[in-house]
Amino acid sequence: MINLAIIASHPIQYYAPLFRCISQSAYFRIKVFYLWDFGVTDQVDQGFKQSLKWDIPLLEGYDFEFVPNVSEDRGTHHIFGLRNPSLTQRVLAFKPDAILLTVSYNYASIYRFLWQMRHIEIPIIFRGDSHRILPKNNFKEKFKRLVISRIFQSFDACLYVGKANYEYFRYHFVNSNKLFFAPHAIDSSRFLTCDSIYEQARLWKQELGISVDHQVIVFAGKFENKKRPLDLLKAFVDANLENVSLLMVGAGNLKTEMQAFVNQNDDFSDRIFFAPFQNQSLMPRTYAVADLFVLPSYGNGETWGLAINEAMCMGCPVVVSNHVGCSSDLVQPFENGLIFEAGNIMALTNSLSEAMRDRDRLKQWGEASKKIIANYSYENVILGLKQALSAIL
Repeated sequence: MINLAIIASHPIQYYAPLFRCISQSAYFRIKVFYLWDFGVTDQVDQGFKQSLKWDIPLLEGYDFEFVPNVSEDRGTHHIFGLRNPSLTQRVLAFKPDAILLTVSYNYASIYRFLWQMRHIEIPIIFRGDSHRILPKNNFKEKFKRLVISRIFQSFDACLYVGKANYEYFRYHFVNSNKLFFAPHAIDSSRFLTCDSIYEQARLWKQELGISVDHQVIVFAGKFENKKRPLDLLKAFVDANLENVSLLMVGAGNLKTEMQAFVNQNDDFSDRIFFAPFQNQSLMPRTYAVADLFVLPSYGNGETWGLAINEAMCMGCPVVVSNHVGCSSDLVQPFENGLIFEAGNIMALTNSLSEAMRDRDRLKQWGEASKKIIANYSYENVILGLKQALSAIL
């Protein structure tokens, strides 16, 4: 049995179930070291701009501890938001055979940890999801490449989540023999379709005032610039689709601007709907409402887009921009969805029109989504982790 220490920023709805799965394996004895308590205590989310606490259990089924964070402004929104001076001491007290880092290296605590561990021969595995879909070639980028490449030398192996992430590691000179595939995955058991979910979705659709005979295009997430919700609103108006409504689910600093746009396009006010932030227990219902799920993000900030995993697990066809990290892995054009040029509203308009053109085909795309996403499982994450450990221990 391998003693595996896992360092994570905070309890995350996508990672906590993975930690439970790892803990259930006879191969591992794990302990998770959290650097912040967001998600299990009421705190303001920087993107949603409201206080929230996830309503599903995130601390059950595995061993963990919260490492004291002395930052005056705790969080993952800046480099000094995670300052945990006792991290190294607490990890070493667990006597790990290996360490898995699931948090970005770009925090004060992680830099300190890597420096303190440089002469201690315990292998460190890093799992990241960054990409370079928008490459830059200026001096700053070249310098940044060298710095990040040097940091990656601290890791004995890296787990990559998809094609764009693999290329990101290779761009930073990580040898291919140190790279192991551990796909981005979600707790699919929460999103297995059942009749009750669709009945809940039907009632919610009725409560929202959406016409019963309308198909529904759904966006769910933070109303912030990188997600480009305004692009979707503009494309929906331009597409002028018959018997189709748009449902924008979430919250954020663009909400006022989005509502103003709808007010300016009053002819569409009976086809564009807003729903507030939905906690985790309500997300299956959110996707069940959707005939099509859209993620129009722009820039390298959408490192993967796990909402696409969730939507596909619920049998949704998807439309994503080519800046969404998972686009080249999960979206097969005209098989389970479409990919459009990020920031190009006309391209998004055309994608919406094409997707909604044929109801029967759209259902077939949804069934294809279920088949594609089946391989993006916690079991395959654990398989990649085992392969990495076998290579370095």
